[in-house]
Amino acid sequence: MYILLGIILALVGVVMILSPRTFYMLTESWKNGSETEPSDAYILHTRIGGVVFLLVGIAGTVILTLL
Repeated sequence: MYILLGIILALVGVVMILSPRTFYMLTESWKNGSETEPSDAYILHTRIGGVVFLLVGIAGTVILTLL
């Protein structure tokens, strides 16, 4: 079960790194009434968060596989 969670975290991280605009459309666009693009700061922070998600997902999967 936890290995699956690690894989899901890693996949979400990859989406956040490669396509932050898609992540914005899925998670934040409904909060904004107009059709605006995410700011450069949002894209940067989403990519940084994606790296964290990816690292935690990989580390969790590897550690739980070794146990």
